[in-house]
Amino acid sequence: MPAQPPPPAAVPRRRWQNCFSPTLVRDRCYTRCFHSAGLRRAAVPLQDGAVVHLWLPPAATTGAAPLHPVLLLHGFGASATWQWAPFLRPLLAADLAPYVPDLIFFGASSSPAADRSPAYQAACIATAMLALPLAPQRYAVVGVSYGGFVAYHLAHAFPAAVERLVLVAAGVCLEDADLAAGLFAVEDIAEAASLLLPQRPEDLRRLVGLTFCRPPRFMPSCFIRVMCTDNVKEKTELLYALINGRKLSDLPKISQQTLIIWGEQDQVFPLELGLWLKRHLGDTSELVIVKNAGHAINREKPAELCRLIRNYIIDPTVKYREDRKGSWKNVIKRFAGSSLRKVDSSRPLL
Repeated sequence: MPAQPPPPAAVPRRRWQNCFSPTLVRDRCYTRCFHSAGLRRAAVPLQDGAVVHLWLPPAATTGAAPLHPVLLLHGFGASATWQWAPFLRPLLAADLAPYVPDLIFFGASSSPAADRSPAYQAACIATAMLALPLAPQRYAVVGVSYGGFVAYHLAHAFPAAVERLVLVAAGVCLEDADLAAGLFAVEDIAEAASLLLPQRPEDLRRLVGLTFCRPPRFMPSCFIRVMCTDNVKEKTELLYALINGRKLSDLPKISQQTLIIWGEQDQVFPLELGLWLKRHLGDTSELVIVKNAGHAINREKPAELCRLIRNYIIDPTVKYREDRKGSWKNVIKRFAGSSLRKVDSSRPLL
């Protein structure tokens, strides 16, 4: 049998192709936004070998006590710079001091540990904050999507550190069984992983279509190479640890005042989950429904989201007008009549 020819050598990507990648250019712009806003990088090694990279506010270097320290936790599909760059200057102008970490296996943060749970993520972030020489003893926490899961665990495990909480499109009330029940756009964890970690242009287009109420017309395929190819195995394991065997009955209650923000057209974590979370937390929480927004509420409504976060942290006693909360009757009526979302009747919306 004749010898098979060797496979063709991989052609190295030309330098100019990387330089002119729209995604890479935007990534560098977001990093410059952090620098120009006065934030600086820090790397905090932990005892188990993990390293948490985070951005520190100007107050952390000057020694001045910040009026409103806030910890910003990004979602699954982004690093800290991509998620929070548009929010820095408005938050700083309102005397908020943002601490912005990369969660483990995102950005430059890493860990040799086998634990993939959001509780481990929360412990790493809390330990890193405690290790900072000028870090505040108490701070508000804002978590978007997956970052909201971590924020919830942080509030439960470290109540002395977390003063109040803002959860943005964070489906912490989801159950493993909800996937098969048709509550989501995917049927199992494997499909969820392929959707949230797109490796093909068609997967990326599907993800964008689900996360945006009005999807952008153009999404460069280089986004996959720049943002979706690092730590794919570890991030897939994070998803399994997040969803597998999850039950609402196991979700602890937290004592902190909590603002829940949800896009009315969210197709990743449907609004039912926000209603369940409001019911689970009771009088210590408030739910604000943002109209004409999907799961990517931070991209579609950045000014409104920033205003909600800023106002709540500065004065959490402020009550929002009913038109900002959305019409509860219409929301419940829409979900009650839906034939696509057959969910456990023991989990009422309110």
